[in-house]
Amino acid sequence: MLAAASTNPILMQQVANVANPQATRQARRLYIGGVPLGVTEGEIGEFFFAAMRSAGIPCAQVTNPIIAVQLNVEKSFAFIEFRSPDDATSGMAFDGIVLRGTALKVRRPKDYQAPPTGDPAPQGSSVYIPGIVSTNVPDSPNKIFIGGLPMFLGEEQIKELLVSFGPLRAFNLVKDGQTGNSKGYAFFEYVDPGVTDLACQGLNGLNLQDKTLVVQRANTAARPAGSGGMDPIMAAMMGIGAPLAPTSTAAATKILQLLNMCTPEELLDDEEYADINEDVKEECGKFGPVASLFIPRPTSATDTPPGLGKIFVEFETVEGSVAAQQALYGRKFGPRTVVSSFYPEDLYQQRQF
Repeated sequence: MLAAASTNPILMQQVANVANPQATRQARRLYIGGVPLGVTEGEIGEFFFAAMRSAGIPCAQVTNPIIAVQLNVEKSFAFIEFRSPDDATSGMAFDGIVLRGTALKVRRPKDYQAPPTGDPAPQGSSVYIPGIVSTNVPDSPNKIFIGGLPMFLGEEQIKELLVSFGPLRAFNLVKDGQTGNSKGYAFFEYVDPGVTDLACQGLNGLNLQDKTLVVQRANTAARPAGSGGMDPIMAAMMGIGAPLAPTSTAAATKILQLLNMCTPEELLDDEEYADINEDVKEECGKFGPVASLFIPRPTSATDTPPGLGKIFVEFETVEGSVAAQQALYGRKFGPRTVVSSFYPEDLYQQRQF
């Protein structure tokens, strides 16, 4: 048995850490913030172990990588201690995981110290877990800033608008440290970097209530040059209404993509699906002849066909598509604000969404 165990690198590392636990303790602990009221230490440990095992994290397939949980009930946070620094790094991938309806914050503790052998990921894990939106948005070329948000909008309402372009990898609404109220701006990143520019183009300049959104890459080096004047991000953070250019029509096509107009639940209902089709055809027909209309529709509550949540309208002319895009952009459709943008004609004809 000992000979077999010695050939397993995961168990060998765990044995080394147990033999000298104090040398790596600070690198084996994670801070868990936002713990819901009533949750116990045992529940936290089992919850993270089950999540890591379900996600296929290697260390959780051998044995439970969590050896201790310390909970501060009054301040709603906990510390989880893992068997090895690598296990703790794997645990960082679960930042944003939802426990009892609350998204947990997973961070390195303030007194974090890298182990003597070094840590390949001191700031977090490079592992992405589908369905989990991290609360920490790392600096990267695909980090997006959104400013000018109405103060009354909550995190879920803002996410509902953003996911019209694709699943989120990370999202952080900046809040006042004293009151916990929104400061009116946030940072986010998509799972697919390819939608970054599409989202910036579609959302920048959008009117929500009495506010105008400023949306663009947060990394100055990754933004297009020649904008001039005050940095729009700084202007939005300072509450200054910097003038914004209208959405460009240089890449206009006959295909108009409409976002934030319907939910999967609405599309499952035959009557609501028919009503949405009729309303969109009637409204778009005011701007030019409509050649076709396609709304990706799920067949069940768990079905997620490509393009779900979007509506594609094919006009007979580019002029009709441009007129509709400019008129519908920012309009209300029920309780939602419409986001409109152009879509490549070849991808539409091939039904590649």
